[in-house]
Amino acid sequence: MRRGPLLFIVVTLVILSLLLRSVFTLLSLLVEDASADAIHRAELPSPNSSLIEHRPQVIPKIIHQTYKNETIPEVWMEAQQSCIDLHPDYEYILWTNEKSRDFIAKEYPWFLDTFDGYKYPIQRADTIRYFVLAHFGGTYIDLDDGCNRRLDPLLAYPAWVRRTVPTGISNDAMGSVPQHPFFLRVIEVLQSYDRSWLLPYITVMYSTGPLFLSVIWKEYMREMPNESGRVRILMPDEYNKFSWSFFTHHVGNSWHGKDARLIFWMGQHWMLLTVLGFILAGAVGYCLWWSYGRLSLWSSKHRYRYSKLPSFISLPRLSSPTRLSRRAMPTLLRRVSFKDEEAGPIETSYELYSRRD
Repeated sequence: MRRGPLLFIVVTLVILSLLLRSVFTLLSLLVEDASADAIHRAELPSPNSSLIEHRPQVIPKIIHQTYKNETIPEVWMEAQQSCIDLHPDYEYILWTNEKSRDFIAKEYPWFLDTFDGYKYPIQRADTIRYFVLAHFGGTYIDLDDGCNRRLDPLLAYPAWVRRTVPTGISNDAMGSVPQHPFFLRVIEVLQSYDRSWLLPYITVMYSTGPLFLSVIWKEYMREMPNESGRVRILMPDEYNKFSWSFFTHHVGNSWHGKDARLIFWMGQHWMLLTVLGFILAGAVGYCLWWSYGRLSLWSSKHRYRYSKLPSFISLPRLSSPTRLSRRAMPTLLRRVSFKDEEAGPIETSYELYSRRD
């Protein structure tokens, strides 16, 4: 194979491999079912079982929630009250905007500029929940998630999050012991994910939201943490589908904009969009190959220009050229004899030529 096409193929493969590597974790989430770390229903005592009292509980009995101030909307009061009523022995902390900023400024001043610089308030609401779980431990619950039963069985796992559909994990309900390595990893990499992705929904989801958390979780799992560092997954049935599930879900998503509708449609048709993406990539590759071929053809036609020397310029004619004399001839000159029909005699001149001719 000629060097030009081979170089084109190598460069194309390198670019494709870099692109694939950059989105490999996102693609792997599409086929991740979280079954290896799932909290199986057989492990969980029923709501009224006596086994609940005998299981060791390592997560502190603290419930964290967030809102911009202490005046919680009426639509969420019922959900919040259900958690308070079921857990009178738990400490309840509502992290307002002011309290959250004071906490970051005091305990994590290196993150304060990033915290203040977030464009959307929901990004600060996302990040504060990671920091308080890493710092104090406890259980975080969104205001639109109500409690359907006591959370004591979940306190037996050093860290847990919930599985979401169609892929990944969510950050609306999760628990942890203080200084768990997973949540320490989360707060450590938050600054490196602080980027704008054109659409507000994607920016929030991939900088601080569930998609960000899912990517970090997937990368964290590859390290095969020990049992104390493991993150267990609360599956959808145990989350909110049945009478024995832990949570109820109420109207929420207050930060969603118009672009969220497009993202939800894309999530429902991700298989079709993936196929279309590969087709588009193939079409782009073909166009690049065609353009390269046309460019190579054009450059080959114009790489060398031949010019005939005037007939009055001639070199001495060697009757019997030796090997040495042929070596002495300029390598870019070729003797050409031609007959001018008008002049009659044969003339000799020299023209430039390529070594490949």
